[in-house]
This record gives sequence, structure tokens and C-alpha cells, in this order.
Amino acid sequence: MSKKVADQIVEMLVSNNVKRIYAVTGDSLNELNDAVRRSGKIDWIHVRHEEVGAYAAAAEAELDGLACCAGSSGPGHVHLINGLYDANRSGVPMIAIASTINTPEFGVDYFQSTNTYKLFDDCSVYNEIATTPNQVPRMLQAAMQNAIHKKGVAVFGLPGDVSSMPAVESTTAMYNYHSQTVIRPSNEDLQTLADLVNKHPKISIFCGIGAGEAHEDIVKLASLLKAPIGYSFRGKMSMQYNNPYEVGMTGLLGVPSAYHAMHESDVVILLGTDFPYEHFMPVDNKIVQVDEKPERLGRRAKLEMGLAGKIGDTVAALLPLIKNKEDDSFLKAQLEFYEKVKENLNVYVKDAGSHDHISPEYVASTINKMAHNDTIFTVDTGMCCVWGARYIEGTGKRKMLGSFNHGSMANAMPMAIGAQLAYPDRQVIAFCGDGGLSMLLGDLATIKQYNLPIKLIVFNNRLLGMVQLEMQVEGLPNNETDMVNPDFAMVAQAMGFKGITVTDPAKLENALEEAFIHDGPVLVSVFTNPQALAMPPKMEFDQMKGYALSISKMILGGRMDEVLEMVKTNYKHMKEVL
Repeated sequence: MSKKVADQIVEMLVSNNVKRIYAVTGDSLNELNDAVRRSGKIDWIHVRHEEVGAYAAAAEAELDGLACCAGSSGPGHVHLINGLYDANRSGVPMIAIASTINTPEFGVDYFQSTNTYKLFDDCSVYNEIATTPNQVPRMLQAAMQNAIHKKGVAVFGLPGDVSSMPAVESTTAMYNYHSQTVIRPSNEDLQTLADLVNKHPKISIFCGIGAGEAHEDIVKLASLLKAPIGYSFRGKMSMQYNNPYEVGMTGLLGVPSAYHAMHESDVVILLGTDFPYEHFMPVDNKIVQVDEKPERLGRRAKLEMGLAGKIGDTVAALLPLIKNKEDDSFLKAQLEFYEKVKENLNVYVKDAGSHDHISPEYVASTINKMAHNDTIFTVDTGMCCVWGARYIEGTGKRKMLGSFNHGSMANAMPMAIGAQLAYPDRQVIAFCGDGGLSMLLGDLATIKQYNLPIKLIVFNNRLLGMVQLEMQVEGLPNNETDMVNPDFAMVAQAMGFKGITVTDPAKLENALEEAFIHDGPVLVSVFTNPQALAMPPKMEFDQMKGYALSISKMILGGRMDEVLEMVKTNYKHMKEVL
């Protein structure tokens, strides 16, 4: 039997170290599925929803390089979209195979047809459809090169009839070239930067995920400049550990210390971050930004200098030009403030909560203490992000994945699937919101089908917590944020794996220990305090006014008990930020 196009695609994926395809099979994907079966060198992961497949592939791509998901004609394409948006905005290399209707049916509004060019154009770095066997190898090669080198999603459109045609070998290169490049600013620009930071006494450094490669050199730079180091959520795991100069995160999920350090500085150095929250950026300081992608420079803040370069290359070249500062008073003041912030955060850990109202801070802190040194954490968007950001500590080996740029609900469980398949011997813990998990609950069956030992911790607060906070700071009373949840532990058991419910804070540690030592998947549903709020590190007057107004409206609406519980729960934190 001659080689089919589908066989050729599988061979190319295997040769580029793609280990699995996440997809729901059927229709135009059937030939590719069969080629995977016959190959035996790549796995087909049968997810229950294509969005889950896209998220799982995105997690694998972030941890392990190029990954692949697929969706078949029409609805399969549309189901992929949310996960593809997330992957593309996160800058992870991913192939999305969009199999579609047979070529003779193009342009006649055929059953399940979609315009893949229009559909995927906004969430990809490459988006083409092969309509002949001759195009397939060159297009797929181009797709993989774009995904890897542009760091994003490459969509490869594949009509069902083309996948079954005889393959045509390409005369062009079928290898992805990974030459090592050095990218840094010119010597003149580096000297100008050195002169700037050498003459100013108060310097702070803020790092994103792009700075992770240069951890040791950035710590050396901070030592010379006597500079505190803050970081974004995506930068936390790579910058927090072995770092005597760290002052935590800023942004919506951060703590006041990093915000304070940046605003008190003469010069702020942004390294490898596309931090989106411009309102947390200082406006009266001199800001220097270094990023590998020059198109990002200056789009979040007014810059004194904008420099293009890899952070590792740039900082290594900058270090010899930096003078060792004698005065460390600014650094000491920021570190002392950070210690007070951490003491305040521990107040919530010490107060474990009560029946059905377990403190989510206590839950996250307990997990942090019990988790492995190299655990991979996934966090749902919303309050789970806050607890992960504030209480899960970096070790240099731990990873934390989330929908940090796209901000989508329901990502934690699907990302855990991809992470666990990529690293079957590492502990994977998912911080799941009850709202997020409810969205894609069906793929608990995928976890069972492949017997993935994921530990799903459901922060079951019975409402959309982050939405409630958003409404309150806008002066709106809570409305339609409450949730009537199923018994998640029983749902897990119905799916065929272990489920545990925790309503008493005194039983949390034992439940987590039972879950973590269990050889297989476990879902732990923890009834957390629905009134636990997460204030940002800096509250503006309008936000405070809005919060007070929403409480007044709730009182007038007869919801006094709810207001008293909210104030009691959050008084210490309100005191800190106000």
C-alpha cells in the first residue's frame, strides 16, 4: 500500500518530537486517526471536548516544546478556538490540525463547513489549508517552523479527501533548524543603560516569564544595584527561588510590596515581561524595558529606554558595566516592607476557617507545604489564581500554568491533563474553581480513561468569586453569582476515581495526604469561604467607594447577614490595603 498523506503527516510530527495528538476523532479526522494507529509512534488522546484538547496541548507545549491538537469539520474547529486563543497569547509552540470537508464541497455551504482562514486568523501565527498532496509536506513544515520560531499557534487545514490521497515527497528541507542566536542591544545602548542605573540610588527590577533563563545573572545584577526584584505571575516560579532580593508580585493578584518598590524607585528595569496592567506601572519614574520582541516595547508604559534582546544575553553583557552600590538602604526598606506583607498573608493561613467556610488561603498554603519540590501546578482563572499566586512558592523546579494572558475560566483541569501526560512521573496538582470545573466537567472521564494521577483540588465556594469582587468594586450588589453545585466528589466517583469532600478545616491535611499518596486520580472538593476576597495591592478611591456602595445596597436589600460575614472575613485584609 502506498503512503497516504495522513501517514506522511504522522511521520513529520514524530520526526519533530510531537508525542501525541489531542482530539475528538470523527469525520474528516478519521484517516489521520488511522495513520496514528498504524504508526504506533505517537498517541491519540481521546478528549471529550476539543477545547480541553487545545488546553492540554498548550500545557504540554509550554512544558516540553511543540505539541499538537486537532478538530474536525465545523463544530470541532469552533470548539478549539478558546484554547487556541490562550495558547497563542501565551506564546507556546503548537500545531492545530483543522481537518475539514472534502475539497469538491468547498464554497457551496456544505454540511459542517467553516471558513478556516477567517475562523483561525486572529489566534494563530500561521494559518493555511492544503488542498493538494503536493502542498501538504511544505505547508506542515512551514506551520511547525512558524509555531516554534514565532512562538504561537500554527493552524494546518486538512480536507478529509486530501488526507487519504497518495503522499508526494517534498524536495525542500523537512527539518526544523534550531541555531543558537545571541540577541542583545548594542554596546552603546548597554553603556547608556549602565550609566543610567549607576548614577541613580534607587533601582528596582521587575521580571516576567522571559527572564527565567537569566535567574542567576539577574540576582547578580540586583546584588550590584542593591535592587529589589518583583515579578509577574508567569515570572514567579523562575524568579522567586534562591532570590534574597525578591519582593513578590504586583498586578491584580499581587501584594503591596512589589507595587511599593516599583513606585519608590528612581529607575525601574522591566525584563522579559509584557505585563498587561498599565495602572500598576509607575508614571513618574524612569522605566527601561528589555524584551526579545521589540514590538512590545513601550506599549504598557512610557519608557526612558526600550531595548531589544534576549534577557540572558542582555544581562550577561550588562553586568561588567555595573558599579557595585555601597548604599543598600532602599533595598533594606523594601525587604522589610515585604516581610510585613508576608506576615499579613500568614494571618489568613493561621485562621483556618470554620465548617463549610474553610479559608482558601489556608488551603493553598497547606498544599504548598505538602506538595513535591517539582510539582506542576495548574490554576483556574479567578480566585484560584489569587491563592496560587500568593501561597504557592517557587523552588526552581516547580511549574505553574494558567490562562494568564487570555484569562479564561476552566483551564486548570485540561492543562493538568497535558502536564501529566508530558511528565507522568511528576506530581500534578490542579487548583480548580467550582465554576471553571463545571464548564468542562465531562473530561474527568478523560482523566479516568488514561488513569492520570492528577490531584484536582476544587475550591468550592459556591459562587463566581472574582466576578463578585468585580461587581462590588464597581458599586454593584452581587447578582446571579451564586452557584448550585453538584457533589463534585460523587461526580468523580461516578467517573470511576477517588473523590473526597472536606467541610471541616481540621480534616484538610489528612484529606490532602490521602489524596497525594493515592496512586491514581483524586478529586478533593474543599468547601471554602465564599466571602473570602482578594484585594489588589493598590485600591483606588473609586474602587473603595464602589465597594462601600455595593455593601450599602446589599444592606438595604436585606442581606445584612451576608455583609457581616464578608466584613468579618476580610477585615484584616481591608485594613492592609486601605
